[in-house]
Amino acid sequence: MRELVFTVADVGGTTLRTAHYTPETDVLADVHRVATQGIARYPDEPVHALQDRVVKHLGDQMADAIARHHSSAAAVAFAGPVTADGTVRAAPTIWGRPGQPLPLKSLLEERLGIPVMVINDVTAAVWRYASRSGHEEPFCLITVSSGIGSKIFWAGKVLMDSQGNGGELGHWTCDTSTQASFCECGGRGHLGALASGRGTQAAARRAASSDPDGYAQSQLAKLAPDPAKLDTQALAAAIQTGDRFATDILRAGLSHLASAITAVFTATGVRRFIIMGGFALAVGTPYASLLTEEIEQRGCFGLTDAEIQHMIHLGEPDDDHGLIGAGRLLTAQTALQPPTSGPTDP
Repeated sequence: MRELVFTVADVGGTTLRTAHYTPETDVLADVHRVATQGIARYPDEPVHALQDRVVKHLGDQMADAIARHHSSAAAVAFAGPVTADGTVRAAPTIWGRPGQPLPLKSLLEERLGIPVMVINDVTAAVWRYASRSGHEEPFCLITVSSGIGSKIFWAGKVLMDSQGNGGELGHWTCDTSTQASFCECGGRGHLGALASGRGTQAAARRAASSDPDGYAQSQLAKLAPDPAKLDTQALAAAIQTGDRFATDILRAGLSHLASAITAVFTATGVRRFIIMGGFALAVGTPYASLLTEEIEQRGCFGLTDAEIQHMIHLGEPDDDHGLIGAGRLLTAQTALQPPTSGPTDP
């Protein structure tokens, strides 16, 4: 019997990753990373043009990977709500405002000639942290990167409906003022617009403009003398040094994320929150500590301060979450499929 080999991909707002995944060993190999051909690189293109560009680029990358891997199936973790039949309903961090639903699964299967599973990127990542048995404490996985996404894992399942609804905390409206920042989806005051990596970067640039003296005295000015070129890497580095200017900017966004977490706990009882994503993990331990402080200020009804201290956990310090999770979920689904008739492998 020939060993199962899969190609897995993870499409985020900033980076597109492909890799070889072997179910028997649960190991990734041949990991390739390229820039996502979306709104961050082509901000003036209309949605339909960005969709075409992203699909073509993803198809090209996967075709090359499948040829190298000799894969029998593939899985794609995609940043946006995905229906049960593999249709992407929206992708704010990739093509911005809503467009036509994108039948990504069928488009890729037609292009690649093998079965393709398409799921939400955070849904995929959940399966990196869920035990194989599914019998464990419920948890909420939150990614803080180009945007913010979340999923709750409960009793062996990810809680969402067949249309991909559920776990879109990044689009919770937490600032209803008329001056609230725009989200990439077109809405105002969404959590992702205020607390994601891109949202925090935008807030830092605004702070530099409104308080140039404060910026000049901060570590940020040394790392990015021109505020217009300030990026999330510089922000993370400054926060790690304890820079007050940068930390205050981060804390403003975390105040909204902490409110969202306390609401999730109050509504569901979930008390374990795993934080992943490029921006949060780049900041590292200070991110978890500051977020915990904000949650403590609000309190969680029924929890002691000591219990609140154990709510926030940082994810694994890499960007393989969606790749590994997609590989594991594809393995599980493949095992459930009835065998097909055909020649017997030598």
